[in-house]
Amino acid sequence: MSDVQIHLEAFLQALAAGLLVGALYGLMCVGLAIIFGIMRVINFAQGDFMMLGMYVTYHLFAAIVTHGLLSPALGPYGAILLAAPVMFAVGWIVHYALISRVTGRRTATLDGGGHYAQLILTLGIALVLQNGAMMLFGAQQQSIRTPLSSSAWELGPLWGEAVSIFVNKGRGVAAVISVVVIGLLAMLINRTRLGKALRAAADNPTASTYMGVDVNAAYRIAFALGTCITAVAGGLLATNYPFHPFTGLEFVIIMYAGVVLGGIGSILGAFWGGMIIGLVQQLSSLVLPTQLQNAAIFVFFLLVVSLRPQGLFGRVSERT
Repeated sequence: MSDVQIHLEAFLQALAAGLLVGALYGLMCVGLAIIFGIMRVINFAQGDFMMLGMYVTYHLFAAIVTHGLLSPALGPYGAILLAAPVMFAVGWIVHYALISRVTGRRTATLDGGGHYAQLILTLGIALVLQNGAMMLFGAQQQSIRTPLSSSAWELGPLWGEAVSIFVNKGRGVAAVISVVVIGLLAMLINRTRLGKALRAAADNPTASTYMGVDVNAAYRIAFALGTCITAVAGGLLATNYPFHPFTGLEFVIIMYAGVVLGGIGSILGAFWGGMIIGLVQQLSSLVLPTQLQNAAIFVFFLLVVSLRPQGLFGRVSERT
């Protein structure tokens, strides 16, 4: 194999890995974008809800396989399907019991519109989830091991008898599921009555109230849906990535970077923002050591934001 073929294969392998990882990052970012875009709440606990979704998926997977309900290859995806409504309920309860106290119309008269209380509250929720998970599950790393995670498809050879791309089956299936979930979510937001209510509550809460939209209920659904989507991304990630109670800290910054990069208020933009972050992270490994991958992400992020502050797919809003 010539040097050109070696470099081409390395580039294509990194590109394929970036697309697969980026699809998962995009799904995480969309979960945060729903909450941030509709409610304007900076949720520091979003990464920890993802971590909780990982543990829920892990224990459901163990129960499914132990009772022989599904094979080890299909078990994780059945567990994710069951974990999704569980995490939706968790998000609903957290909003009803806590988040609703510092959001919505009741905060209109508070200093800073209630944002100071929101920051402290979500930070407190994050700490409770991290330490609660430490007490319940321990500090050791866990992972969902399946036959798909340890096997790969070979694409090629693409150049004579050389230059092949190997796609991990677990990551490939996770990426496809992520794209399907994004498609279903886009249909929900754009083509249903609930989606119209969510968009109305995001655009103008006061006018929405006059038009008969229950803004507080819309916020509750948005928070639960965002929690559920990010937890699904966490479950898919757990099939290829070991996790622990503080895993959320590793991804929450990437989530916010993806949301801002894609454009605040754009759900599909958040997906593409996460996809771009995955590509930059993997392609940078061709020229940088692994320890500097995140640095490459934020150098690219700063370049984009300095040239286009509203993000790649965001719009500039006019203020009067």
